[in-house]
Amino acid sequence: MEPNFWRGRRVFVTGHTGFKGGWLATWLLEAGAEVTGFALAPDTVPSFFSLCGLHRRMRSFFGDVRDRDSLKRAMNKARPEIVFHLAAQSLVRRSYRQPADTFETNVMGTVNLLEAVRLIDSARALVVVTSDKCYKPRPVVIGYREDDPLGGHDPYSASKACTELVVAAYERSFLSSDLCPTAVATVRAGNVIGGGDWASDRIVPDAIRALQSRRPLMVRNPGAVRPWQHVLEPLAGYLMLARCLYAHGKKYSGAWNFGPSGSGVTVAELIDKLITAWGAGSWEPSSADDSFHETLNLLLDSSRARTVLGWRPHLVLEEAISMTTEWYREAVTQPSADLYHSTSAQIHGYL
Repeated sequence: MEPNFWRGRRVFVTGHTGFKGGWLATWLLEAGAEVTGFALAPDTVPSFFSLCGLHRRMRSFFGDVRDRDSLKRAMNKARPEIVFHLAAQSLVRRSYRQPADTFETNVMGTVNLLEAVRLIDSARALVVVTSDKCYKPRPVVIGYREDDPLGGHDPYSASKACTELVVAAYERSFLSSDLCPTAVATVRAGNVIGGGDWASDRIVPDAIRALQSRRPLMVRNPGAVRPWQHVLEPLAGYLMLARCLYAHGKKYSGAWNFGPSGSGVTVAELIDKLITAWGAGSWEPSSADDSFHETLNLLLDSSRARTVLGWRPHLVLEEAISMTTEWYREAVTQPSADLYHSTSAQIHGYL
């Protein structure tokens, strides 16, 4: 990971008040980077951002990525060398209820971010986080590859496919040029788990809430297959990729998959392993009428990241679940604890 590279480096992270963005900001702080965040205030209570005290440890601008002027002002003040764009409406089921907001945030929010980067001369590398759901749904056996067709059945997935097209257009038209030397790449990760995710309609936080209240977890699609991985796995790939973009430019542009090795695991298997690690609990198939479409089988082929970056996953699923339950157990049993220290300990243990 070459920690000396990050020491003192000016890094801008959108979405730092969310689950994945919070873990990334923490890792960058531990590496000695000068981190600035831009995001909405946390929309859950509790939140990773508050439990880890990130408001005390980094510079934060609170705003909406749909507000182009606000985003530009924050970036001009930070003058970042490296930018990570994670701010998004990231829930599939919410995208059915709020499709316009989803497209505005995920597509036009990214356009605004690209405009801010295009007009600043300090940024050398930009990593835009999209989703493994950006691919056109089709039967897959070996996993989606980066050059497979984009698509998406639901508004969230379609918005991420649109985001990929927007980034590619900006890369060809403006970035990685004499006028704007920023090298840009998009990253598509599998389903991530880890401590500190409190969103609704996500299987792990829903499970933790059920386990904490000692009631059965109601599971919508127990047979759905997903490429589960601990949040640190793809974040390691994002950091490696950002360093390569900074050092070597356009050579590392384009799309990158970051998913676990082997075949995916069903939701039912994940929940069984989570209950075993927690030491108690149960689940039941949900009998509620649910007309929302969700992809049944979702797998990624991460060969490019393995062969070109040298990235590979290090944690088996049981280790990822153990780290996840340990984090949540401390949050539940010691609500006044500063979870930053536990988070940084897991990062250093992973390294």
